[in-house]
This record gives sequence, C-alpha cells and structure tokens, in this order.
Amino acid sequence: MDTALQERLHLALLAQRHAYEAERMPTYEVRRDRLERLLKMTRDHGEALASAMAQDFGHRARQESLLADVFTVESGARHAIKHLRAWMKARRVATPLHFLPAHNVLMRQPLGVVGIVAPWNYPYYLAMAPAVAALAAGNRVLVKPSELTPATSELMARLVAEHFKPEEMLVVAGDAAVGKAFTELPFDHLFFTGSTPVGRLVAQAAAKNLTPVTLELGGKSPAIVDRSCDVDLTASRLAFGKLFNAGQTCVAPDYLLVPRELVEPLSQKILAEMRRMYPRIAGNADYSSIATPRHHARLQGLIDDAARRGARVLRTHDEQPDPSQDRRLVPALLLDVPLEAAVMQEEIFGPLLPVVAYDKVEDALAHINRGDRPLALYWFGQDRAARDQAMAQTHAGGVTINDCLWHLGQEEQPFGGVGASGMGAYHGEWGFRTFSKEKPLFVQSRFAGTKLFQPPYGKTFERLLSLLKRIA
Repeated sequence: MDTALQERLHLALLAQRHAYEAERMPTYEVRRDRLERLLKMTRDHGEALASAMAQDFGHRARQESLLADVFTVESGARHAIKHLRAWMKARRVATPLHFLPAHNVLMRQPLGVVGIVAPWNYPYYLAMAPAVAALAAGNRVLVKPSELTPATSELMARLVAEHFKPEEMLVVAGDAAVGKAFTELPFDHLFFTGSTPVGRLVAQAAAKNLTPVTLELGGKSPAIVDRSCDVDLTASRLAFGKLFNAGQTCVAPDYLLVPRELVEPLSQKILAEMRRMYPRIAGNADYSSIATPRHHARLQGLIDDAARRGARVLRTHDEQPDPSQDRRLVPALLLDVPLEAAVMQEEIFGPLLPVVAYDKVEDALAHINRGDRPLALYWFGQDRAARDQAMAQTHAGGVTINDCLWHLGQEEQPFGGVGASGMGAYHGEWGFRTFSKEKPLFVQSRFAGTKLFQPPYGKTFERLLSLLKRIA
C-alpha cells in the first residue's frame, strides 16, 4: 500500500480521536441527532442503494436489497432512537448488606473511535447496523466497506460525507491492502463481519494494539428436520431461507439433517417450492446473481466435486445460464454427499443445499457437535421434548425455530457467533453495550463502617470477619 494512503488512514483516525477527546461523553441530543441523520440518509436513498447493489452483483433483487439492507438499518436506527435515553442512563445496582449505606452505580461510557469492516453480501446493512450501535454509544466511526461492491461503497462514502462530518463518521473505500492496513490501526474497538479465515487474521492484527474485537463470522449452519415437522411448511420455509440473496447470507441454512425416510419426499417438496418462488432462473428479477465470477466458479466447483464423489445433484431447472452473461446459479439439492466432499467441509454461501440422512436425533446432534460451532441453527418440528434436547445439546450463535433467518432481525435479542463463528454480539442494547465501557462506580458513604477493618488489627477485626462469613 502506498505511503499517501497509509497517511490518509492515520490522519482520519487522528481527526476522530481528537474530536472524541474534545467530547468524551456526547449528550443525548447529540447522539440522537446523529442517529436521525443516519436514519434519514437511509430512508431518502434506499432506491439508489438498491440500484448500486444490483450493479455490484450483476443483478440483485430490488426487494431483497430494500428489505435486508435498507429496512433493517432503518429499523435498527428507530429502535436505538426510541431506547437511547434509557440505555445512556447510569444504573443503580445491588450493594451487599455489609457495604451499606454505600451504593453501586454502573456507568456506560463511549470507547472512543470504532473501526467497522463490512463484507460484500449485505454491503449497506453490515456497515451501517454496527454504525448505529457505535453512534448510539457515543463513539466516532470509521467504516471500511468491501472492495467487491465498488458502486455501493462509493455511494455509501458519498452519502456519509453529505450527512456527517468526517470526525463523526467516515467511509474509507479501497482494496484488500487498504483493509489490511485498516485493521492494523489502533482503534478503541474493531468490528469485523466476514469469513472465519479472514476473521483470524483480523484478530491477530488487532491483538498487536490490544484492540478489542467483535467478530461476526459464519460457518456451516445446519437445519435439523424432526419427524414431527409439517413437511409442506418446512419445505417452503427452507426454500426461502436458502435462496434469499441466492444463499449469500451468513445465516443461510448450509445443510439439512433429515430423517432417512423423509429425505426423498422433503427434497422433492423443497425443489417444488423453489420452482414456485422462481419459475425461471435466467433473467428472473426476483432471483439474485452470484456476486462475482470467482464466487460463481467456486460454487460450480463444489457441485462438480460432489458429483464426482457420487452425490446426486437435483437441480430445480434444466436451464443453464451462461455465467459470462448471467451469474444467476440454478439452485440444487445434493443427496448422498460423502462427508469428505468440499461442499460438506466449507461454508457454501450460495444456492446449494446438501441433504444428510439420519436415523436418530442423537445422530444428528452428534454430527453437528463434531464440527465447529455454527453461527445459526434451525429446528423444524412440533415435538417440544426433542426440540429442547437439541437446544440443550448443541451450541450456535442464534436459533430460529420452524423457520429460517428471522432471528437475525430481532432488535431485542443479541446477534453474534460462538467459537469459530465469532465472538461478541450486537443489535439493540447489546450493540450499545458492545461499543461502551460499562464502568462500575462504588460510591462510599460518609458513615461507612469499613474503618473497622483498618489496622491495627485485633479482636474487633476477627469478630467482624467471622460475622461477615455468616451473613455474606
């Protein structure tokens, strides 16, 4: 990376740090104003953002961009505005009896300057949703969007520059070298959304500065289909969850675990639901393209590898769009896939859905637990006892029961991974807390009895210590 660009990054960080030093605890009015500007920016330019994302993808369904990127940011900003005053308020917390009449207070304080690294699959939402939380918490924000969505990144940079001073929030566009230098800056907190391998590198870069990180990663998110499920409803919801944004979603169901006797009937119903939603593939305005030629080729390679290893490939349509003209990929279910196939080893991130048979629910749970802990887990079934067993015996960043994806949209719930699928959480108050220092204050009383514990020590100390052991 050239020296001029590196200097630009450091100057941007320095400007925001100086601004933070001059205003360490922004008022409610200042924070609300920033959130309202972000909300207005999003609301006023939703169509332009959807057009930019379609340009970047080759084609992206307008409705998916408006729902998943634009509406979600609007919803998060409105939620933050509604609850901001309560989130900011210092809170009295319980004080042990032996410390009374002193009291405890928990104060939430901005961290300073926050760096946000956003991916390409939901380029506006995954940049601005964490920005909502960081601004609500009173921080300054630098955003590095993906180089794979240049039109969206350029538009986002222009819109942010029109609505915010650079010392409030700034978008820094650039290639992978810029991204690497960005993660090496001494932020007060670094927020990264992307793949697990890159997340490891980001964590290593941040560690050099002891910068705390939130890592929103991915992995192979399973959907467990129980024998007690409604097969028709399950098929419809799995088809939607898998093909939204053509499967390019971090919480898309990555593979299915299905009772052996249901594999064929459920697979046929899923294919039928996919055809109902998308009667054709080439030129279908409702069906999004694969973002880049490289990603399209990778997905085709996963299909070819599975087929060579003996998997059955069930495609929704016979047509085969020319990827040089149309990167929409025909959805496919993969049955009888060997576990060593690449499609069973890496996150798919596309419209391919392996179906793995099991005989007992315990077998399905064991399969999940042999791998890394996923970002999402889905359960389809009406048997509450079996569901509770699955929830207790597996780990996942989040769960939706009898549907897909929707836990991601809950502002009253934390969103984040576990283990290899990430660390930390955001959304709603959890985002506010991620970007705040919760500083404990112990407020001593003038009439404190703690003087009795001061030296010189003697029998009084021993009696008091004995009393504390009985009542504490």
